[in-house]
Amino acid sequence: MRVPCAALRRSLNPHAILSSSVTLSWPPIRFRISDCCSRKLPLLSAVRFLSGRLGDRCSISSPTTVSGGTRVTVACQNLDCSDSQRMGVVASEDGAASRFWIKFRDDIVFAFFTPFVVCLAAGNLDIEMFRNYIAQDVHFLKAFAQAYEMAEDCADDDDAKAIMRRLRKDVLEELKMHDSVVQEWGVDLAKEIVPNSATLRYTDFLLATASGKVEGGKGPAKIATPFEKTKIAAYTIGAMTPCMRLYAFLGKELQTFASTLKIEDLLDKLSISLTGEELEVIERLYHLAIKHEVDFFCAQPLSQRSVVPFSKVHDPANTRLMIFSDFDLTCTVVDSSAILAEIAILTAPKTDQNDPDVVLPRMLSVDLRNSWDGLSTQYTEEYEKCIEDIMPSEKVSFNYEGLCKALEQLSEFEKRANSRVVESEVLKGLNLEDIKKAGERLRLQEGCTKFFQQVVKIKEQLNADVHVLSYCWCGDLIRAAFSSGGLTVLNVHSNEFIYEESISTGAIDKKMETPIDKVQAFKDILNNCSDSGKYLSVYIGDSVGDLLCMLEADVGIVIGSSASLRKVANQFGISFVPLFSGVVKKQREFVEEGSNWKGLSGVLYTVGCWAEIHAFILGAS
Repeated sequence: MRVPCAALRRSLNPHAILSSSVTLSWPPIRFRISDCCSRKLPLLSAVRFLSGRLGDRCSISSPTTVSGGTRVTVACQNLDCSDSQRMGVVASEDGAASRFWIKFRDDIVFAFFTPFVVCLAAGNLDIEMFRNYIAQDVHFLKAFAQAYEMAEDCADDDDAKAIMRRLRKDVLEELKMHDSVVQEWGVDLAKEIVPNSATLRYTDFLLATASGKVEGGKGPAKIATPFEKTKIAAYTIGAMTPCMRLYAFLGKELQTFASTLKIEDLLDKLSISLTGEELEVIERLYHLAIKHEVDFFCAQPLSQRSVVPFSKVHDPANTRLMIFSDFDLTCTVVDSSAILAEIAILTAPKTDQNDPDVVLPRMLSVDLRNSWDGLSTQYTEEYEKCIEDIMPSEKVSFNYEGLCKALEQLSEFEKRANSRVVESEVLKGLNLEDIKKAGERLRLQEGCTKFFQQVVKIKEQLNADVHVLSYCWCGDLIRAAFSSGGLTVLNVHSNEFIYEESISTGAIDKKMETPIDKVQAFKDILNNCSDSGKYLSVYIGDSVGDLLCMLEADVGIVIGSSASLRKVANQFGISFVPLFSGVVKKQREFVEEGSNWKGLSGVLYTVGCWAEIHAFILGAS
């Protein structure tokens, strides 16, 4: 059982409860190019470029000679996509730039988990791949410089024109930096390497917008008035701003943060006089630009193996990918116990009724609410006391066996709480159709349905299976919640209502009440999942009840911010690491022969939204 009030406290928008409560700075990025001498590459110039593009707090050591070549260390601090400060917006909170960034920032996450960015952050990106990236960026920046010039020609405000000139100057300076990187290579990268399809899609889109061909127009727009020209300037800046913001988000040098401030303020300035319909146009252009930017990172060719996306790390022919998830407050915004109680209260009779046709007589609505409130209060008080009682007196190093014993005490508490619910008969008389309708309308976390839909779509290709493990009293509610997204093939393991003629009796078929039940079901499923016995497992959860499963899985992912989970885990020596930081560390340690993700490591990975999970496991699919 879980309490409605606790559910509401923890059903915040995931962006408001990012895993920034556990902040972790990156270790120094060690950028090694062992064969730099044989290829005569400008190592220090390349590393300076890297620090300028991907580190706002970077320091570069002097080159030192090591076996096989030269080493330079770039130390980058606090570059983490789970950091709430980087998820924040630098422009005015009320401006268009801020609103658009907040609305579409889930899309941004997919840029982080591309193999190119992960390898770059890990410091082991192949130098040829880095060289190709610089060449693509040259084409990209030239289009930016041209678009700024075209936008300036359309603008009618002297201050706006001045800002555009400064921003164009910044771009031209960055192009000079590219020249300094490649000057010792003896080649013209922009001529030798043609723009790839992703680069062309963005640059064509940007220049078309700047010339007035908004939203796929085939010919030059007929601009009848000066005001219509200023709209084109606003549309162009709207198509450019997310690129600048994304690079600032990834972590750039202070000068470029200043450029980001300039362009976001400029977008706000140009948007003030626009109509709602015109703002919608900018919003669509902004979102499209983000997608093009993510595609740009995805399109960077990679000749080395990467730990992302996770689904491609394993060999589908021999290894099964097993994805497990909790349901309440992991997938949902509100706890299912609150939903079931609300259905019972709303459908209960308001006055005494002596209807001989009623299959199962029910208590009055007011009495039912009082009973439920009493059960909720008792659960909350006793749960908090139980958590205190199972904690060791002092923090210990990671101790899985000790945690299991502690959670056995919590399991007894959960069983007693469920027995009280059954004895109270608060769940008696619910119609199965009402439950299914409520499930279909149950709000799931943003991105959750999309992730599972994509897994199901390519599950044969991935050799994947999905299992939902839940304390929910009613499996029909879970199945209905997923069926609204067409997800009828998920394996649901939970408790079940007992019915008479589609009316709940108030009794529960208790299949999964405790953390011990969950981890046993988890192990049983894995033991029967593959003929070869080989699998990679991911478990996504949010509460103390998920702890054992998350630890047993090869990758345990925590979504949300449960105080009791943190409290118990910390006391038993469990570490929390933002997922992206963990991915970068694994990339440094990556072994070509196979995965280096292993269960029972005592490390859990934190995310702020389902988009991070999707990006990590499936990539920008």
